[in-house]
Amino acid sequence: MTVLVTGAPGWLGTRLLEVLARGFDGEGPTETRDVRCLVLPGVDTRSIEALGPRFAVHRGDVTQPASLVEAVRGVDVVMHLAGIVHPKKPGDFDALNAQGTRNLLQAASDAGVKRLVLISSDAVAGIRAPGSPLMKEEDPVDPHGSYGRSKAKAEAHVRDFHAAGRIEGVVLRPFWFYGPHQPERQTRFFKMIQSGHPIMFGNGENQRGLSATDNVCDALLRAATVPAAAGQTYWIADERVYTSNEIYETLAELLDVKAFGPRRIPSLVSWGCRNTDAVLQSVGIFVSEIHVAGKMDRDIAGDITKAKRELGYTPRVAMREGMRRSIEWCKAKGLL
Repeated sequence: MTVLVTGAPGWLGTRLLEVLARGFDGEGPTETRDVRCLVLPGVDTRSIEALGPRFAVHRGDVTQPASLVEAVRGVDVVMHLAGIVHPKKPGDFDALNAQGTRNLLQAASDAGVKRLVLISSDAVAGIRAPGSPLMKEEDPVDPHGSYGRSKAKAEAHVRDFHAAGRIEGVVLRPFWFYGPHQPERQTRFFKMIQSGHPIMFGNGENQRGLSATDNVCDALLRAATVPAAAGQTYWIADERVYTSNEIYETLAELLDVKAFGPRRIPSLVSWGCRNTDAVLQSVGIFVSEIHVAGKMDRDIAGDITKAKRELGYTPRVAMREGMRRSIEWCKAKGLL
């Protein structure tokens, strides 16, 4: 099949292209004939071009509908990974995540594309108090912040186009990514752990879903090809849920931190950050540090039973191995 990937050369997009080129861990090619990459004007594409002649760059922007027409022509499946997580202002969320998705659906359906797979977010389902049940696909949406609302709108656009018979839509909801090609914000978190005394909100026993990028790529390939996935939504995560304590401690061990002792901040402070974040976003201000602090003591984890049953999804990478790969990548780049 011919695939269009948006969101490369970003974090997940870069890893997906590597998988499409070489398979997982270099184990054989995938069944794609051609891969097109929708890339913003001015973005460096040398990493894409280095993958070989099957990978073509199409300059475009999901917020500019006219730029999508040529990119989707002759495509079988669109893997829509492009999105914004930490914008300069909350209004950017809707422009790219929500309206951008609708623009892409319109162009793809007009061109006769068979299926679009959307990478959504756990933020669509919100954040929960510690001890809450794992999130399931049938739970009502409860978006967290402007980002969550924009992703909920994107999901609604996918469902609407699918229900109208215009294109097969599949929604994947991963959790906190980790893996090589990570952005600066993830490396900053690693450095915080490496310092030996990172900030932790609450007692650290809250549940966190993590999604190794290799596991997400596996889910993407299955969602693109499994007939029964059409019209469905799936939680995508590692085999099991982790606590914040386990995440911090595993990273500390992998980073060879000799004296590790998190600075524990009361959950009340995180509660204050959540409320401050809500007020700031309501007046058009987004401060990523406050936003992140506001959810660091919450349960954010989902049940992947449906994905395993219907997609045949089997998470191959667990946190220790995935974080080890992330750290090795950082060190190779001189970031740690």
